[in-house]
Amino acid sequence: MQPPASEQILFQGSDFADWASLNDTIMGGRSSAGCRVTPDGLVLEGELVETGGGFVSCRSPRLQPPLDLSPYSALQLVVEGEGRILKIALGCRDGAMGLTELIPGGLRWVVDVPTQPSGVTPVVVPFADLRPTVRAKPVGLPLRFDPSGITRIQVLHSKFGDAGDLNPGFRAGSIRVLIRSIRALP
Repeated sequence: MQPPASEQILFQGSDFADWASLNDTIMGGRSSAGCRVTPDGLVLEGELVETGGGFVSCRSPRLQPPLDLSPYSALQLVVEGEGRILKIALGCRDGAMGLTELIPGGLRWVVDVPTQPSGVTPVVVPFADLRPTVRAKPVGLPLRFDPSGITRIQVLHSKFGDAGDLNPGFRAGSIRVLIRSIRALP
């Protein structure tokens, strides 16, 4: 029997260097936000426009090889989120020769997480809480999340929540979210 895994820092400080923004402009929206690394972590900042889309995000590069987080049960993000409800989205290999990557927008495993209005919020994302979605719409197929093949991590603020409904914590206008670290938890 293996001893339980200890937590593992996945991203912190300069580990975020290759992260990039992905905003609703890919769908015809008008939001504009960018990601930049600071000594405190990864900052997502810009202007969020609800009309025509309504989301801004930062995402990791495609992780090659995929992260094997099978010894862990959750992620922990330490964020300063302005009291917004953020969406955490994970891409993972699907065991079907990558067919989900052919779906426009790809299959993502998501969950909504609330943040405090000021200061730091440690957000825990149990893998058991992740739901499969494609472009903010729940997928009704009997799929199982596979933590052994994480290919991408994304942090969004979107007009839509993880169940496809409107996000009650959505706020258009200026946005500044600081992601201090992302860890895998046992």
